[in-house]
Amino acid sequence: MSAFIISQSALERNALILRDVAEAAGCRIVLALKGFSCWPCFDVLEPLLDGCCASGLWEARLARSRFGKHVLTYSPAYAPEEVAELAEISSHLDFNSLTQWARFREEVMRHPRFLSGELKCGLRVNPRFSTGHTPLYDPCAPGSRLGVTPDVMQGADLTGISGLHFHTLCEQGADDLAATLGAVERHFGHILSRPEITWLNMGGGHWITKPGYDRKLLVELIRSIRGRYGVDVWLEPGEAAAIHTGVLRCRVLDIFSSEGVEHAILDVSASAHMPDTLEMPYRPDVFQILKNASLRSGQQPAVRMEGESYALAGNAGEGAHTYRLGAPTCLAGDRIGDYSFAEPLAAGDELVFDDMAHYTMVKTTFFNGVRHPDIAIQKKDGTVETVHRFSYEDFEARLG
Repeated sequence: MSAFIISQSALERNALILRDVAEAAGCRIVLALKGFSCWPCFDVLEPLLDGCCASGLWEARLARSRFGKHVLTYSPAYAPEEVAELAEISSHLDFNSLTQWARFREEVMRHPRFLSGELKCGLRVNPRFSTGHTPLYDPCAPGSRLGVTPDVMQGADLTGISGLHFHTLCEQGADDLAATLGAVERHFGHILSRPEITWLNMGGGHWITKPGYDRKLLVELIRSIRGRYGVDVWLEPGEAAAIHTGVLRCRVLDIFSSEGVEHAILDVSASAHMPDTLEMPYRPDVFQILKNASLRSGQQPAVRMEGESYALAGNAGEGAHTYRLGAPTCLAGDRIGDYSFAEPLAAGDELVFDDMAHYTMVKTTFFNGVRHPDIAIQKKDGTVETVHRFSYEDFEARLG
């Protein structure tokens, strides 16, 4: 039976790094729920992070009820019936366009929490400066719907706005942030200099906990912005909190050959359970659980079970046995890729997909009625607790 398994120890390791950065830079760092929202793990993160950022009403409600602390909400557009509740539970309520702000400004500004200063409103800006490599994930692509561009900001009425918000990065380093900040200051520095602007949200996409990330440079950049404009700085990484903290374990259901290709059909789906393998595209590391422990490789998965040995799979042709890993769905393109293994695969064998905590559980579906993986947590003592086992009733309830 397949399962997402999240390591408490690995989550704490990442959160401690983020806490160290926040303290050194004098900023605040929140968890982006769009990347990781497995709330049974929040007790590990809550003591070390400053809250959550939400992409809409339901995430904001989850942040308020399960995490507490600050709730930073941003959406490309809010429905009229959502604004009152969002004003009640958000710390920051950020708007994507001047038209949305104009539509809801009076309602928000007369809310008691706005009048008391508990609720602050911001505007997402688009510096029109791209540093990413995947067009699908580029918020600054030409004609982007995300954020207000410099030309539209000319002469805009920002009454009630106390902060700016930009999000331009995706799995990137501090050098990309440095280049982006140059564009932000060129286009919006005159607004940041206004006394009524008291905070700047630098969004997510910062690979802060990735080995090799230049955290010293990040701290310097944040300190510099704080000193130059006198603003509080917020970061909202999702992947950095959950990277290298979880795995997706699965079973081999069948092995067969077709026109010279060896297929291994698994009990998980790329489309339904790890869509970034199709969208990014992202090629996850795969580990084989070995029968012969002497074949164990140096690199190991984020979550390991006592008594098991693992070997990292290679590219097609690198190892002795190559298979095309596919899903038990009717979608022809629902496959993870071609991998080679130290030992031949057989029905019933288990594989481990590494780094499957972020942008997986938040995107999963019941496509084709494929059984959904369990959600489990590996405690600090090594024991594993299943916190949710999905049922047929879960599938049925989504359809009517």
